[in-house]
Amino acid sequence: MAARQPPSTTVGLVVLASIVLTAFHFTDNYVSIETYPQPDWVTKPVVVVSWVLLTSFGIAGYWLYRRGRFALANAFLLAYSYTGLSSLGHFLSGSFDEFTIRGLVSVLIDGTAGFAVLAITLWSILARRRAATPA
Repeated sequence: MAARQPPSTTVGLVVLASIVLTAFHFTDNYVSIETYPQPDWVTKPVVVVSWVLLTSFGIAGYWLYRRGRFALANAFLLAYSYTGLSSLGHFLSGSFDEFTIRGLVSVLIDGTAGFAVLAITLWSILARRRAATPA
């Protein structure tokens, strides 16, 4: 039985949800930067530029996916998953009790969004590999 790729509407919904959720976290990180445990090199400009840059990977990945350019789309989506996953890096700089409740929730939600993008990308990659493998 051939594995089916995720429909483009599903990929689009995951990317859209991730954009909204990462926007919440990155905005909170920007506005309340002093309340987030993080390395000194994470500054307000770094937060803004990284969100815009990484989000463009997600948008490009979805655009390519809709056009059937799956290999390239998957590369962009894999890179985009880092947007949410990288937020979990806050825990390398501080413990749970060093966060505000809002900050902690936003990091966890953002990490979950990153895992969702990673999961749908891996689903697509594996489905394409299975389809290419002779039975």
